[in-house]
Amino acid sequence: SFGRVTFLSRKLAADQGPAFRGLLRTDPVPEEGEDVAATISATETLSEEEQQELRRELAKVEEEIQTLSQVLAAKEKHLAEIKRKLGINSLQELKQNIAKGWQDVTATSAYKKTSETLSQAGQKASAAFSSVGSVITKKLEDVKNSPTFKSFEEKVENLKSKVGGTKPAGGDFGEVLNSTANASATSEPLPEQTQGGL
Repeated sequence: SFGRVTFLSRKLAADQGPAFRGLLRTDPVPEEGEDVAATISATETLSEEEQQELRRELAKVEEEIQTLSQVLAAKEKHLAEIKRKLGINSLQELKQNIAKGWQDVTATSAYKKTSETLSQAGQKASAAFSSVGSVITKKLEDVKNSPTFKSFEEKVENLKSKVGGTKPAGGDFGEVLNSTANASATSEPLPEQTQGGL
């Protein structure tokens, strides 16, 4: 719609001549009270005829602004009607705007560089975790193969065979506990237990 307004203002400039084109220039407009002395001196130097011409031009420009406002309002109403007929509501427009905005963001070089950097960081972190896991596994194997662990393992096996009798080596921990419980249940009663019964 901005392009349409620009087109209309250019068409009006062509129709109205140099006076209207001068209004379309982007010269800074003095703020209220900013250049009062220059404004007063400018009206003093204008002839009555020039002032009348400027007043007519002012009225014409105000009328054109009013017309453009009405045209813009009519176009906005027409746009809303077309969207309503197409079933486009505010939520859908918001979704489309967000999707387009995200697409614009992902197309930027900054996003691409950041994404690439994060991807590389993820790969490096994954490799680091993998190497840490390998180091831990190797250390555990080293501990298992160490003479201290072997000695401890042999002592556990000896204890197991003493407690459980002549069972084959390599039973699980549950079997060791069961055999220990069975061995203590079948052993002689403690002196305290015999004294309590007398």
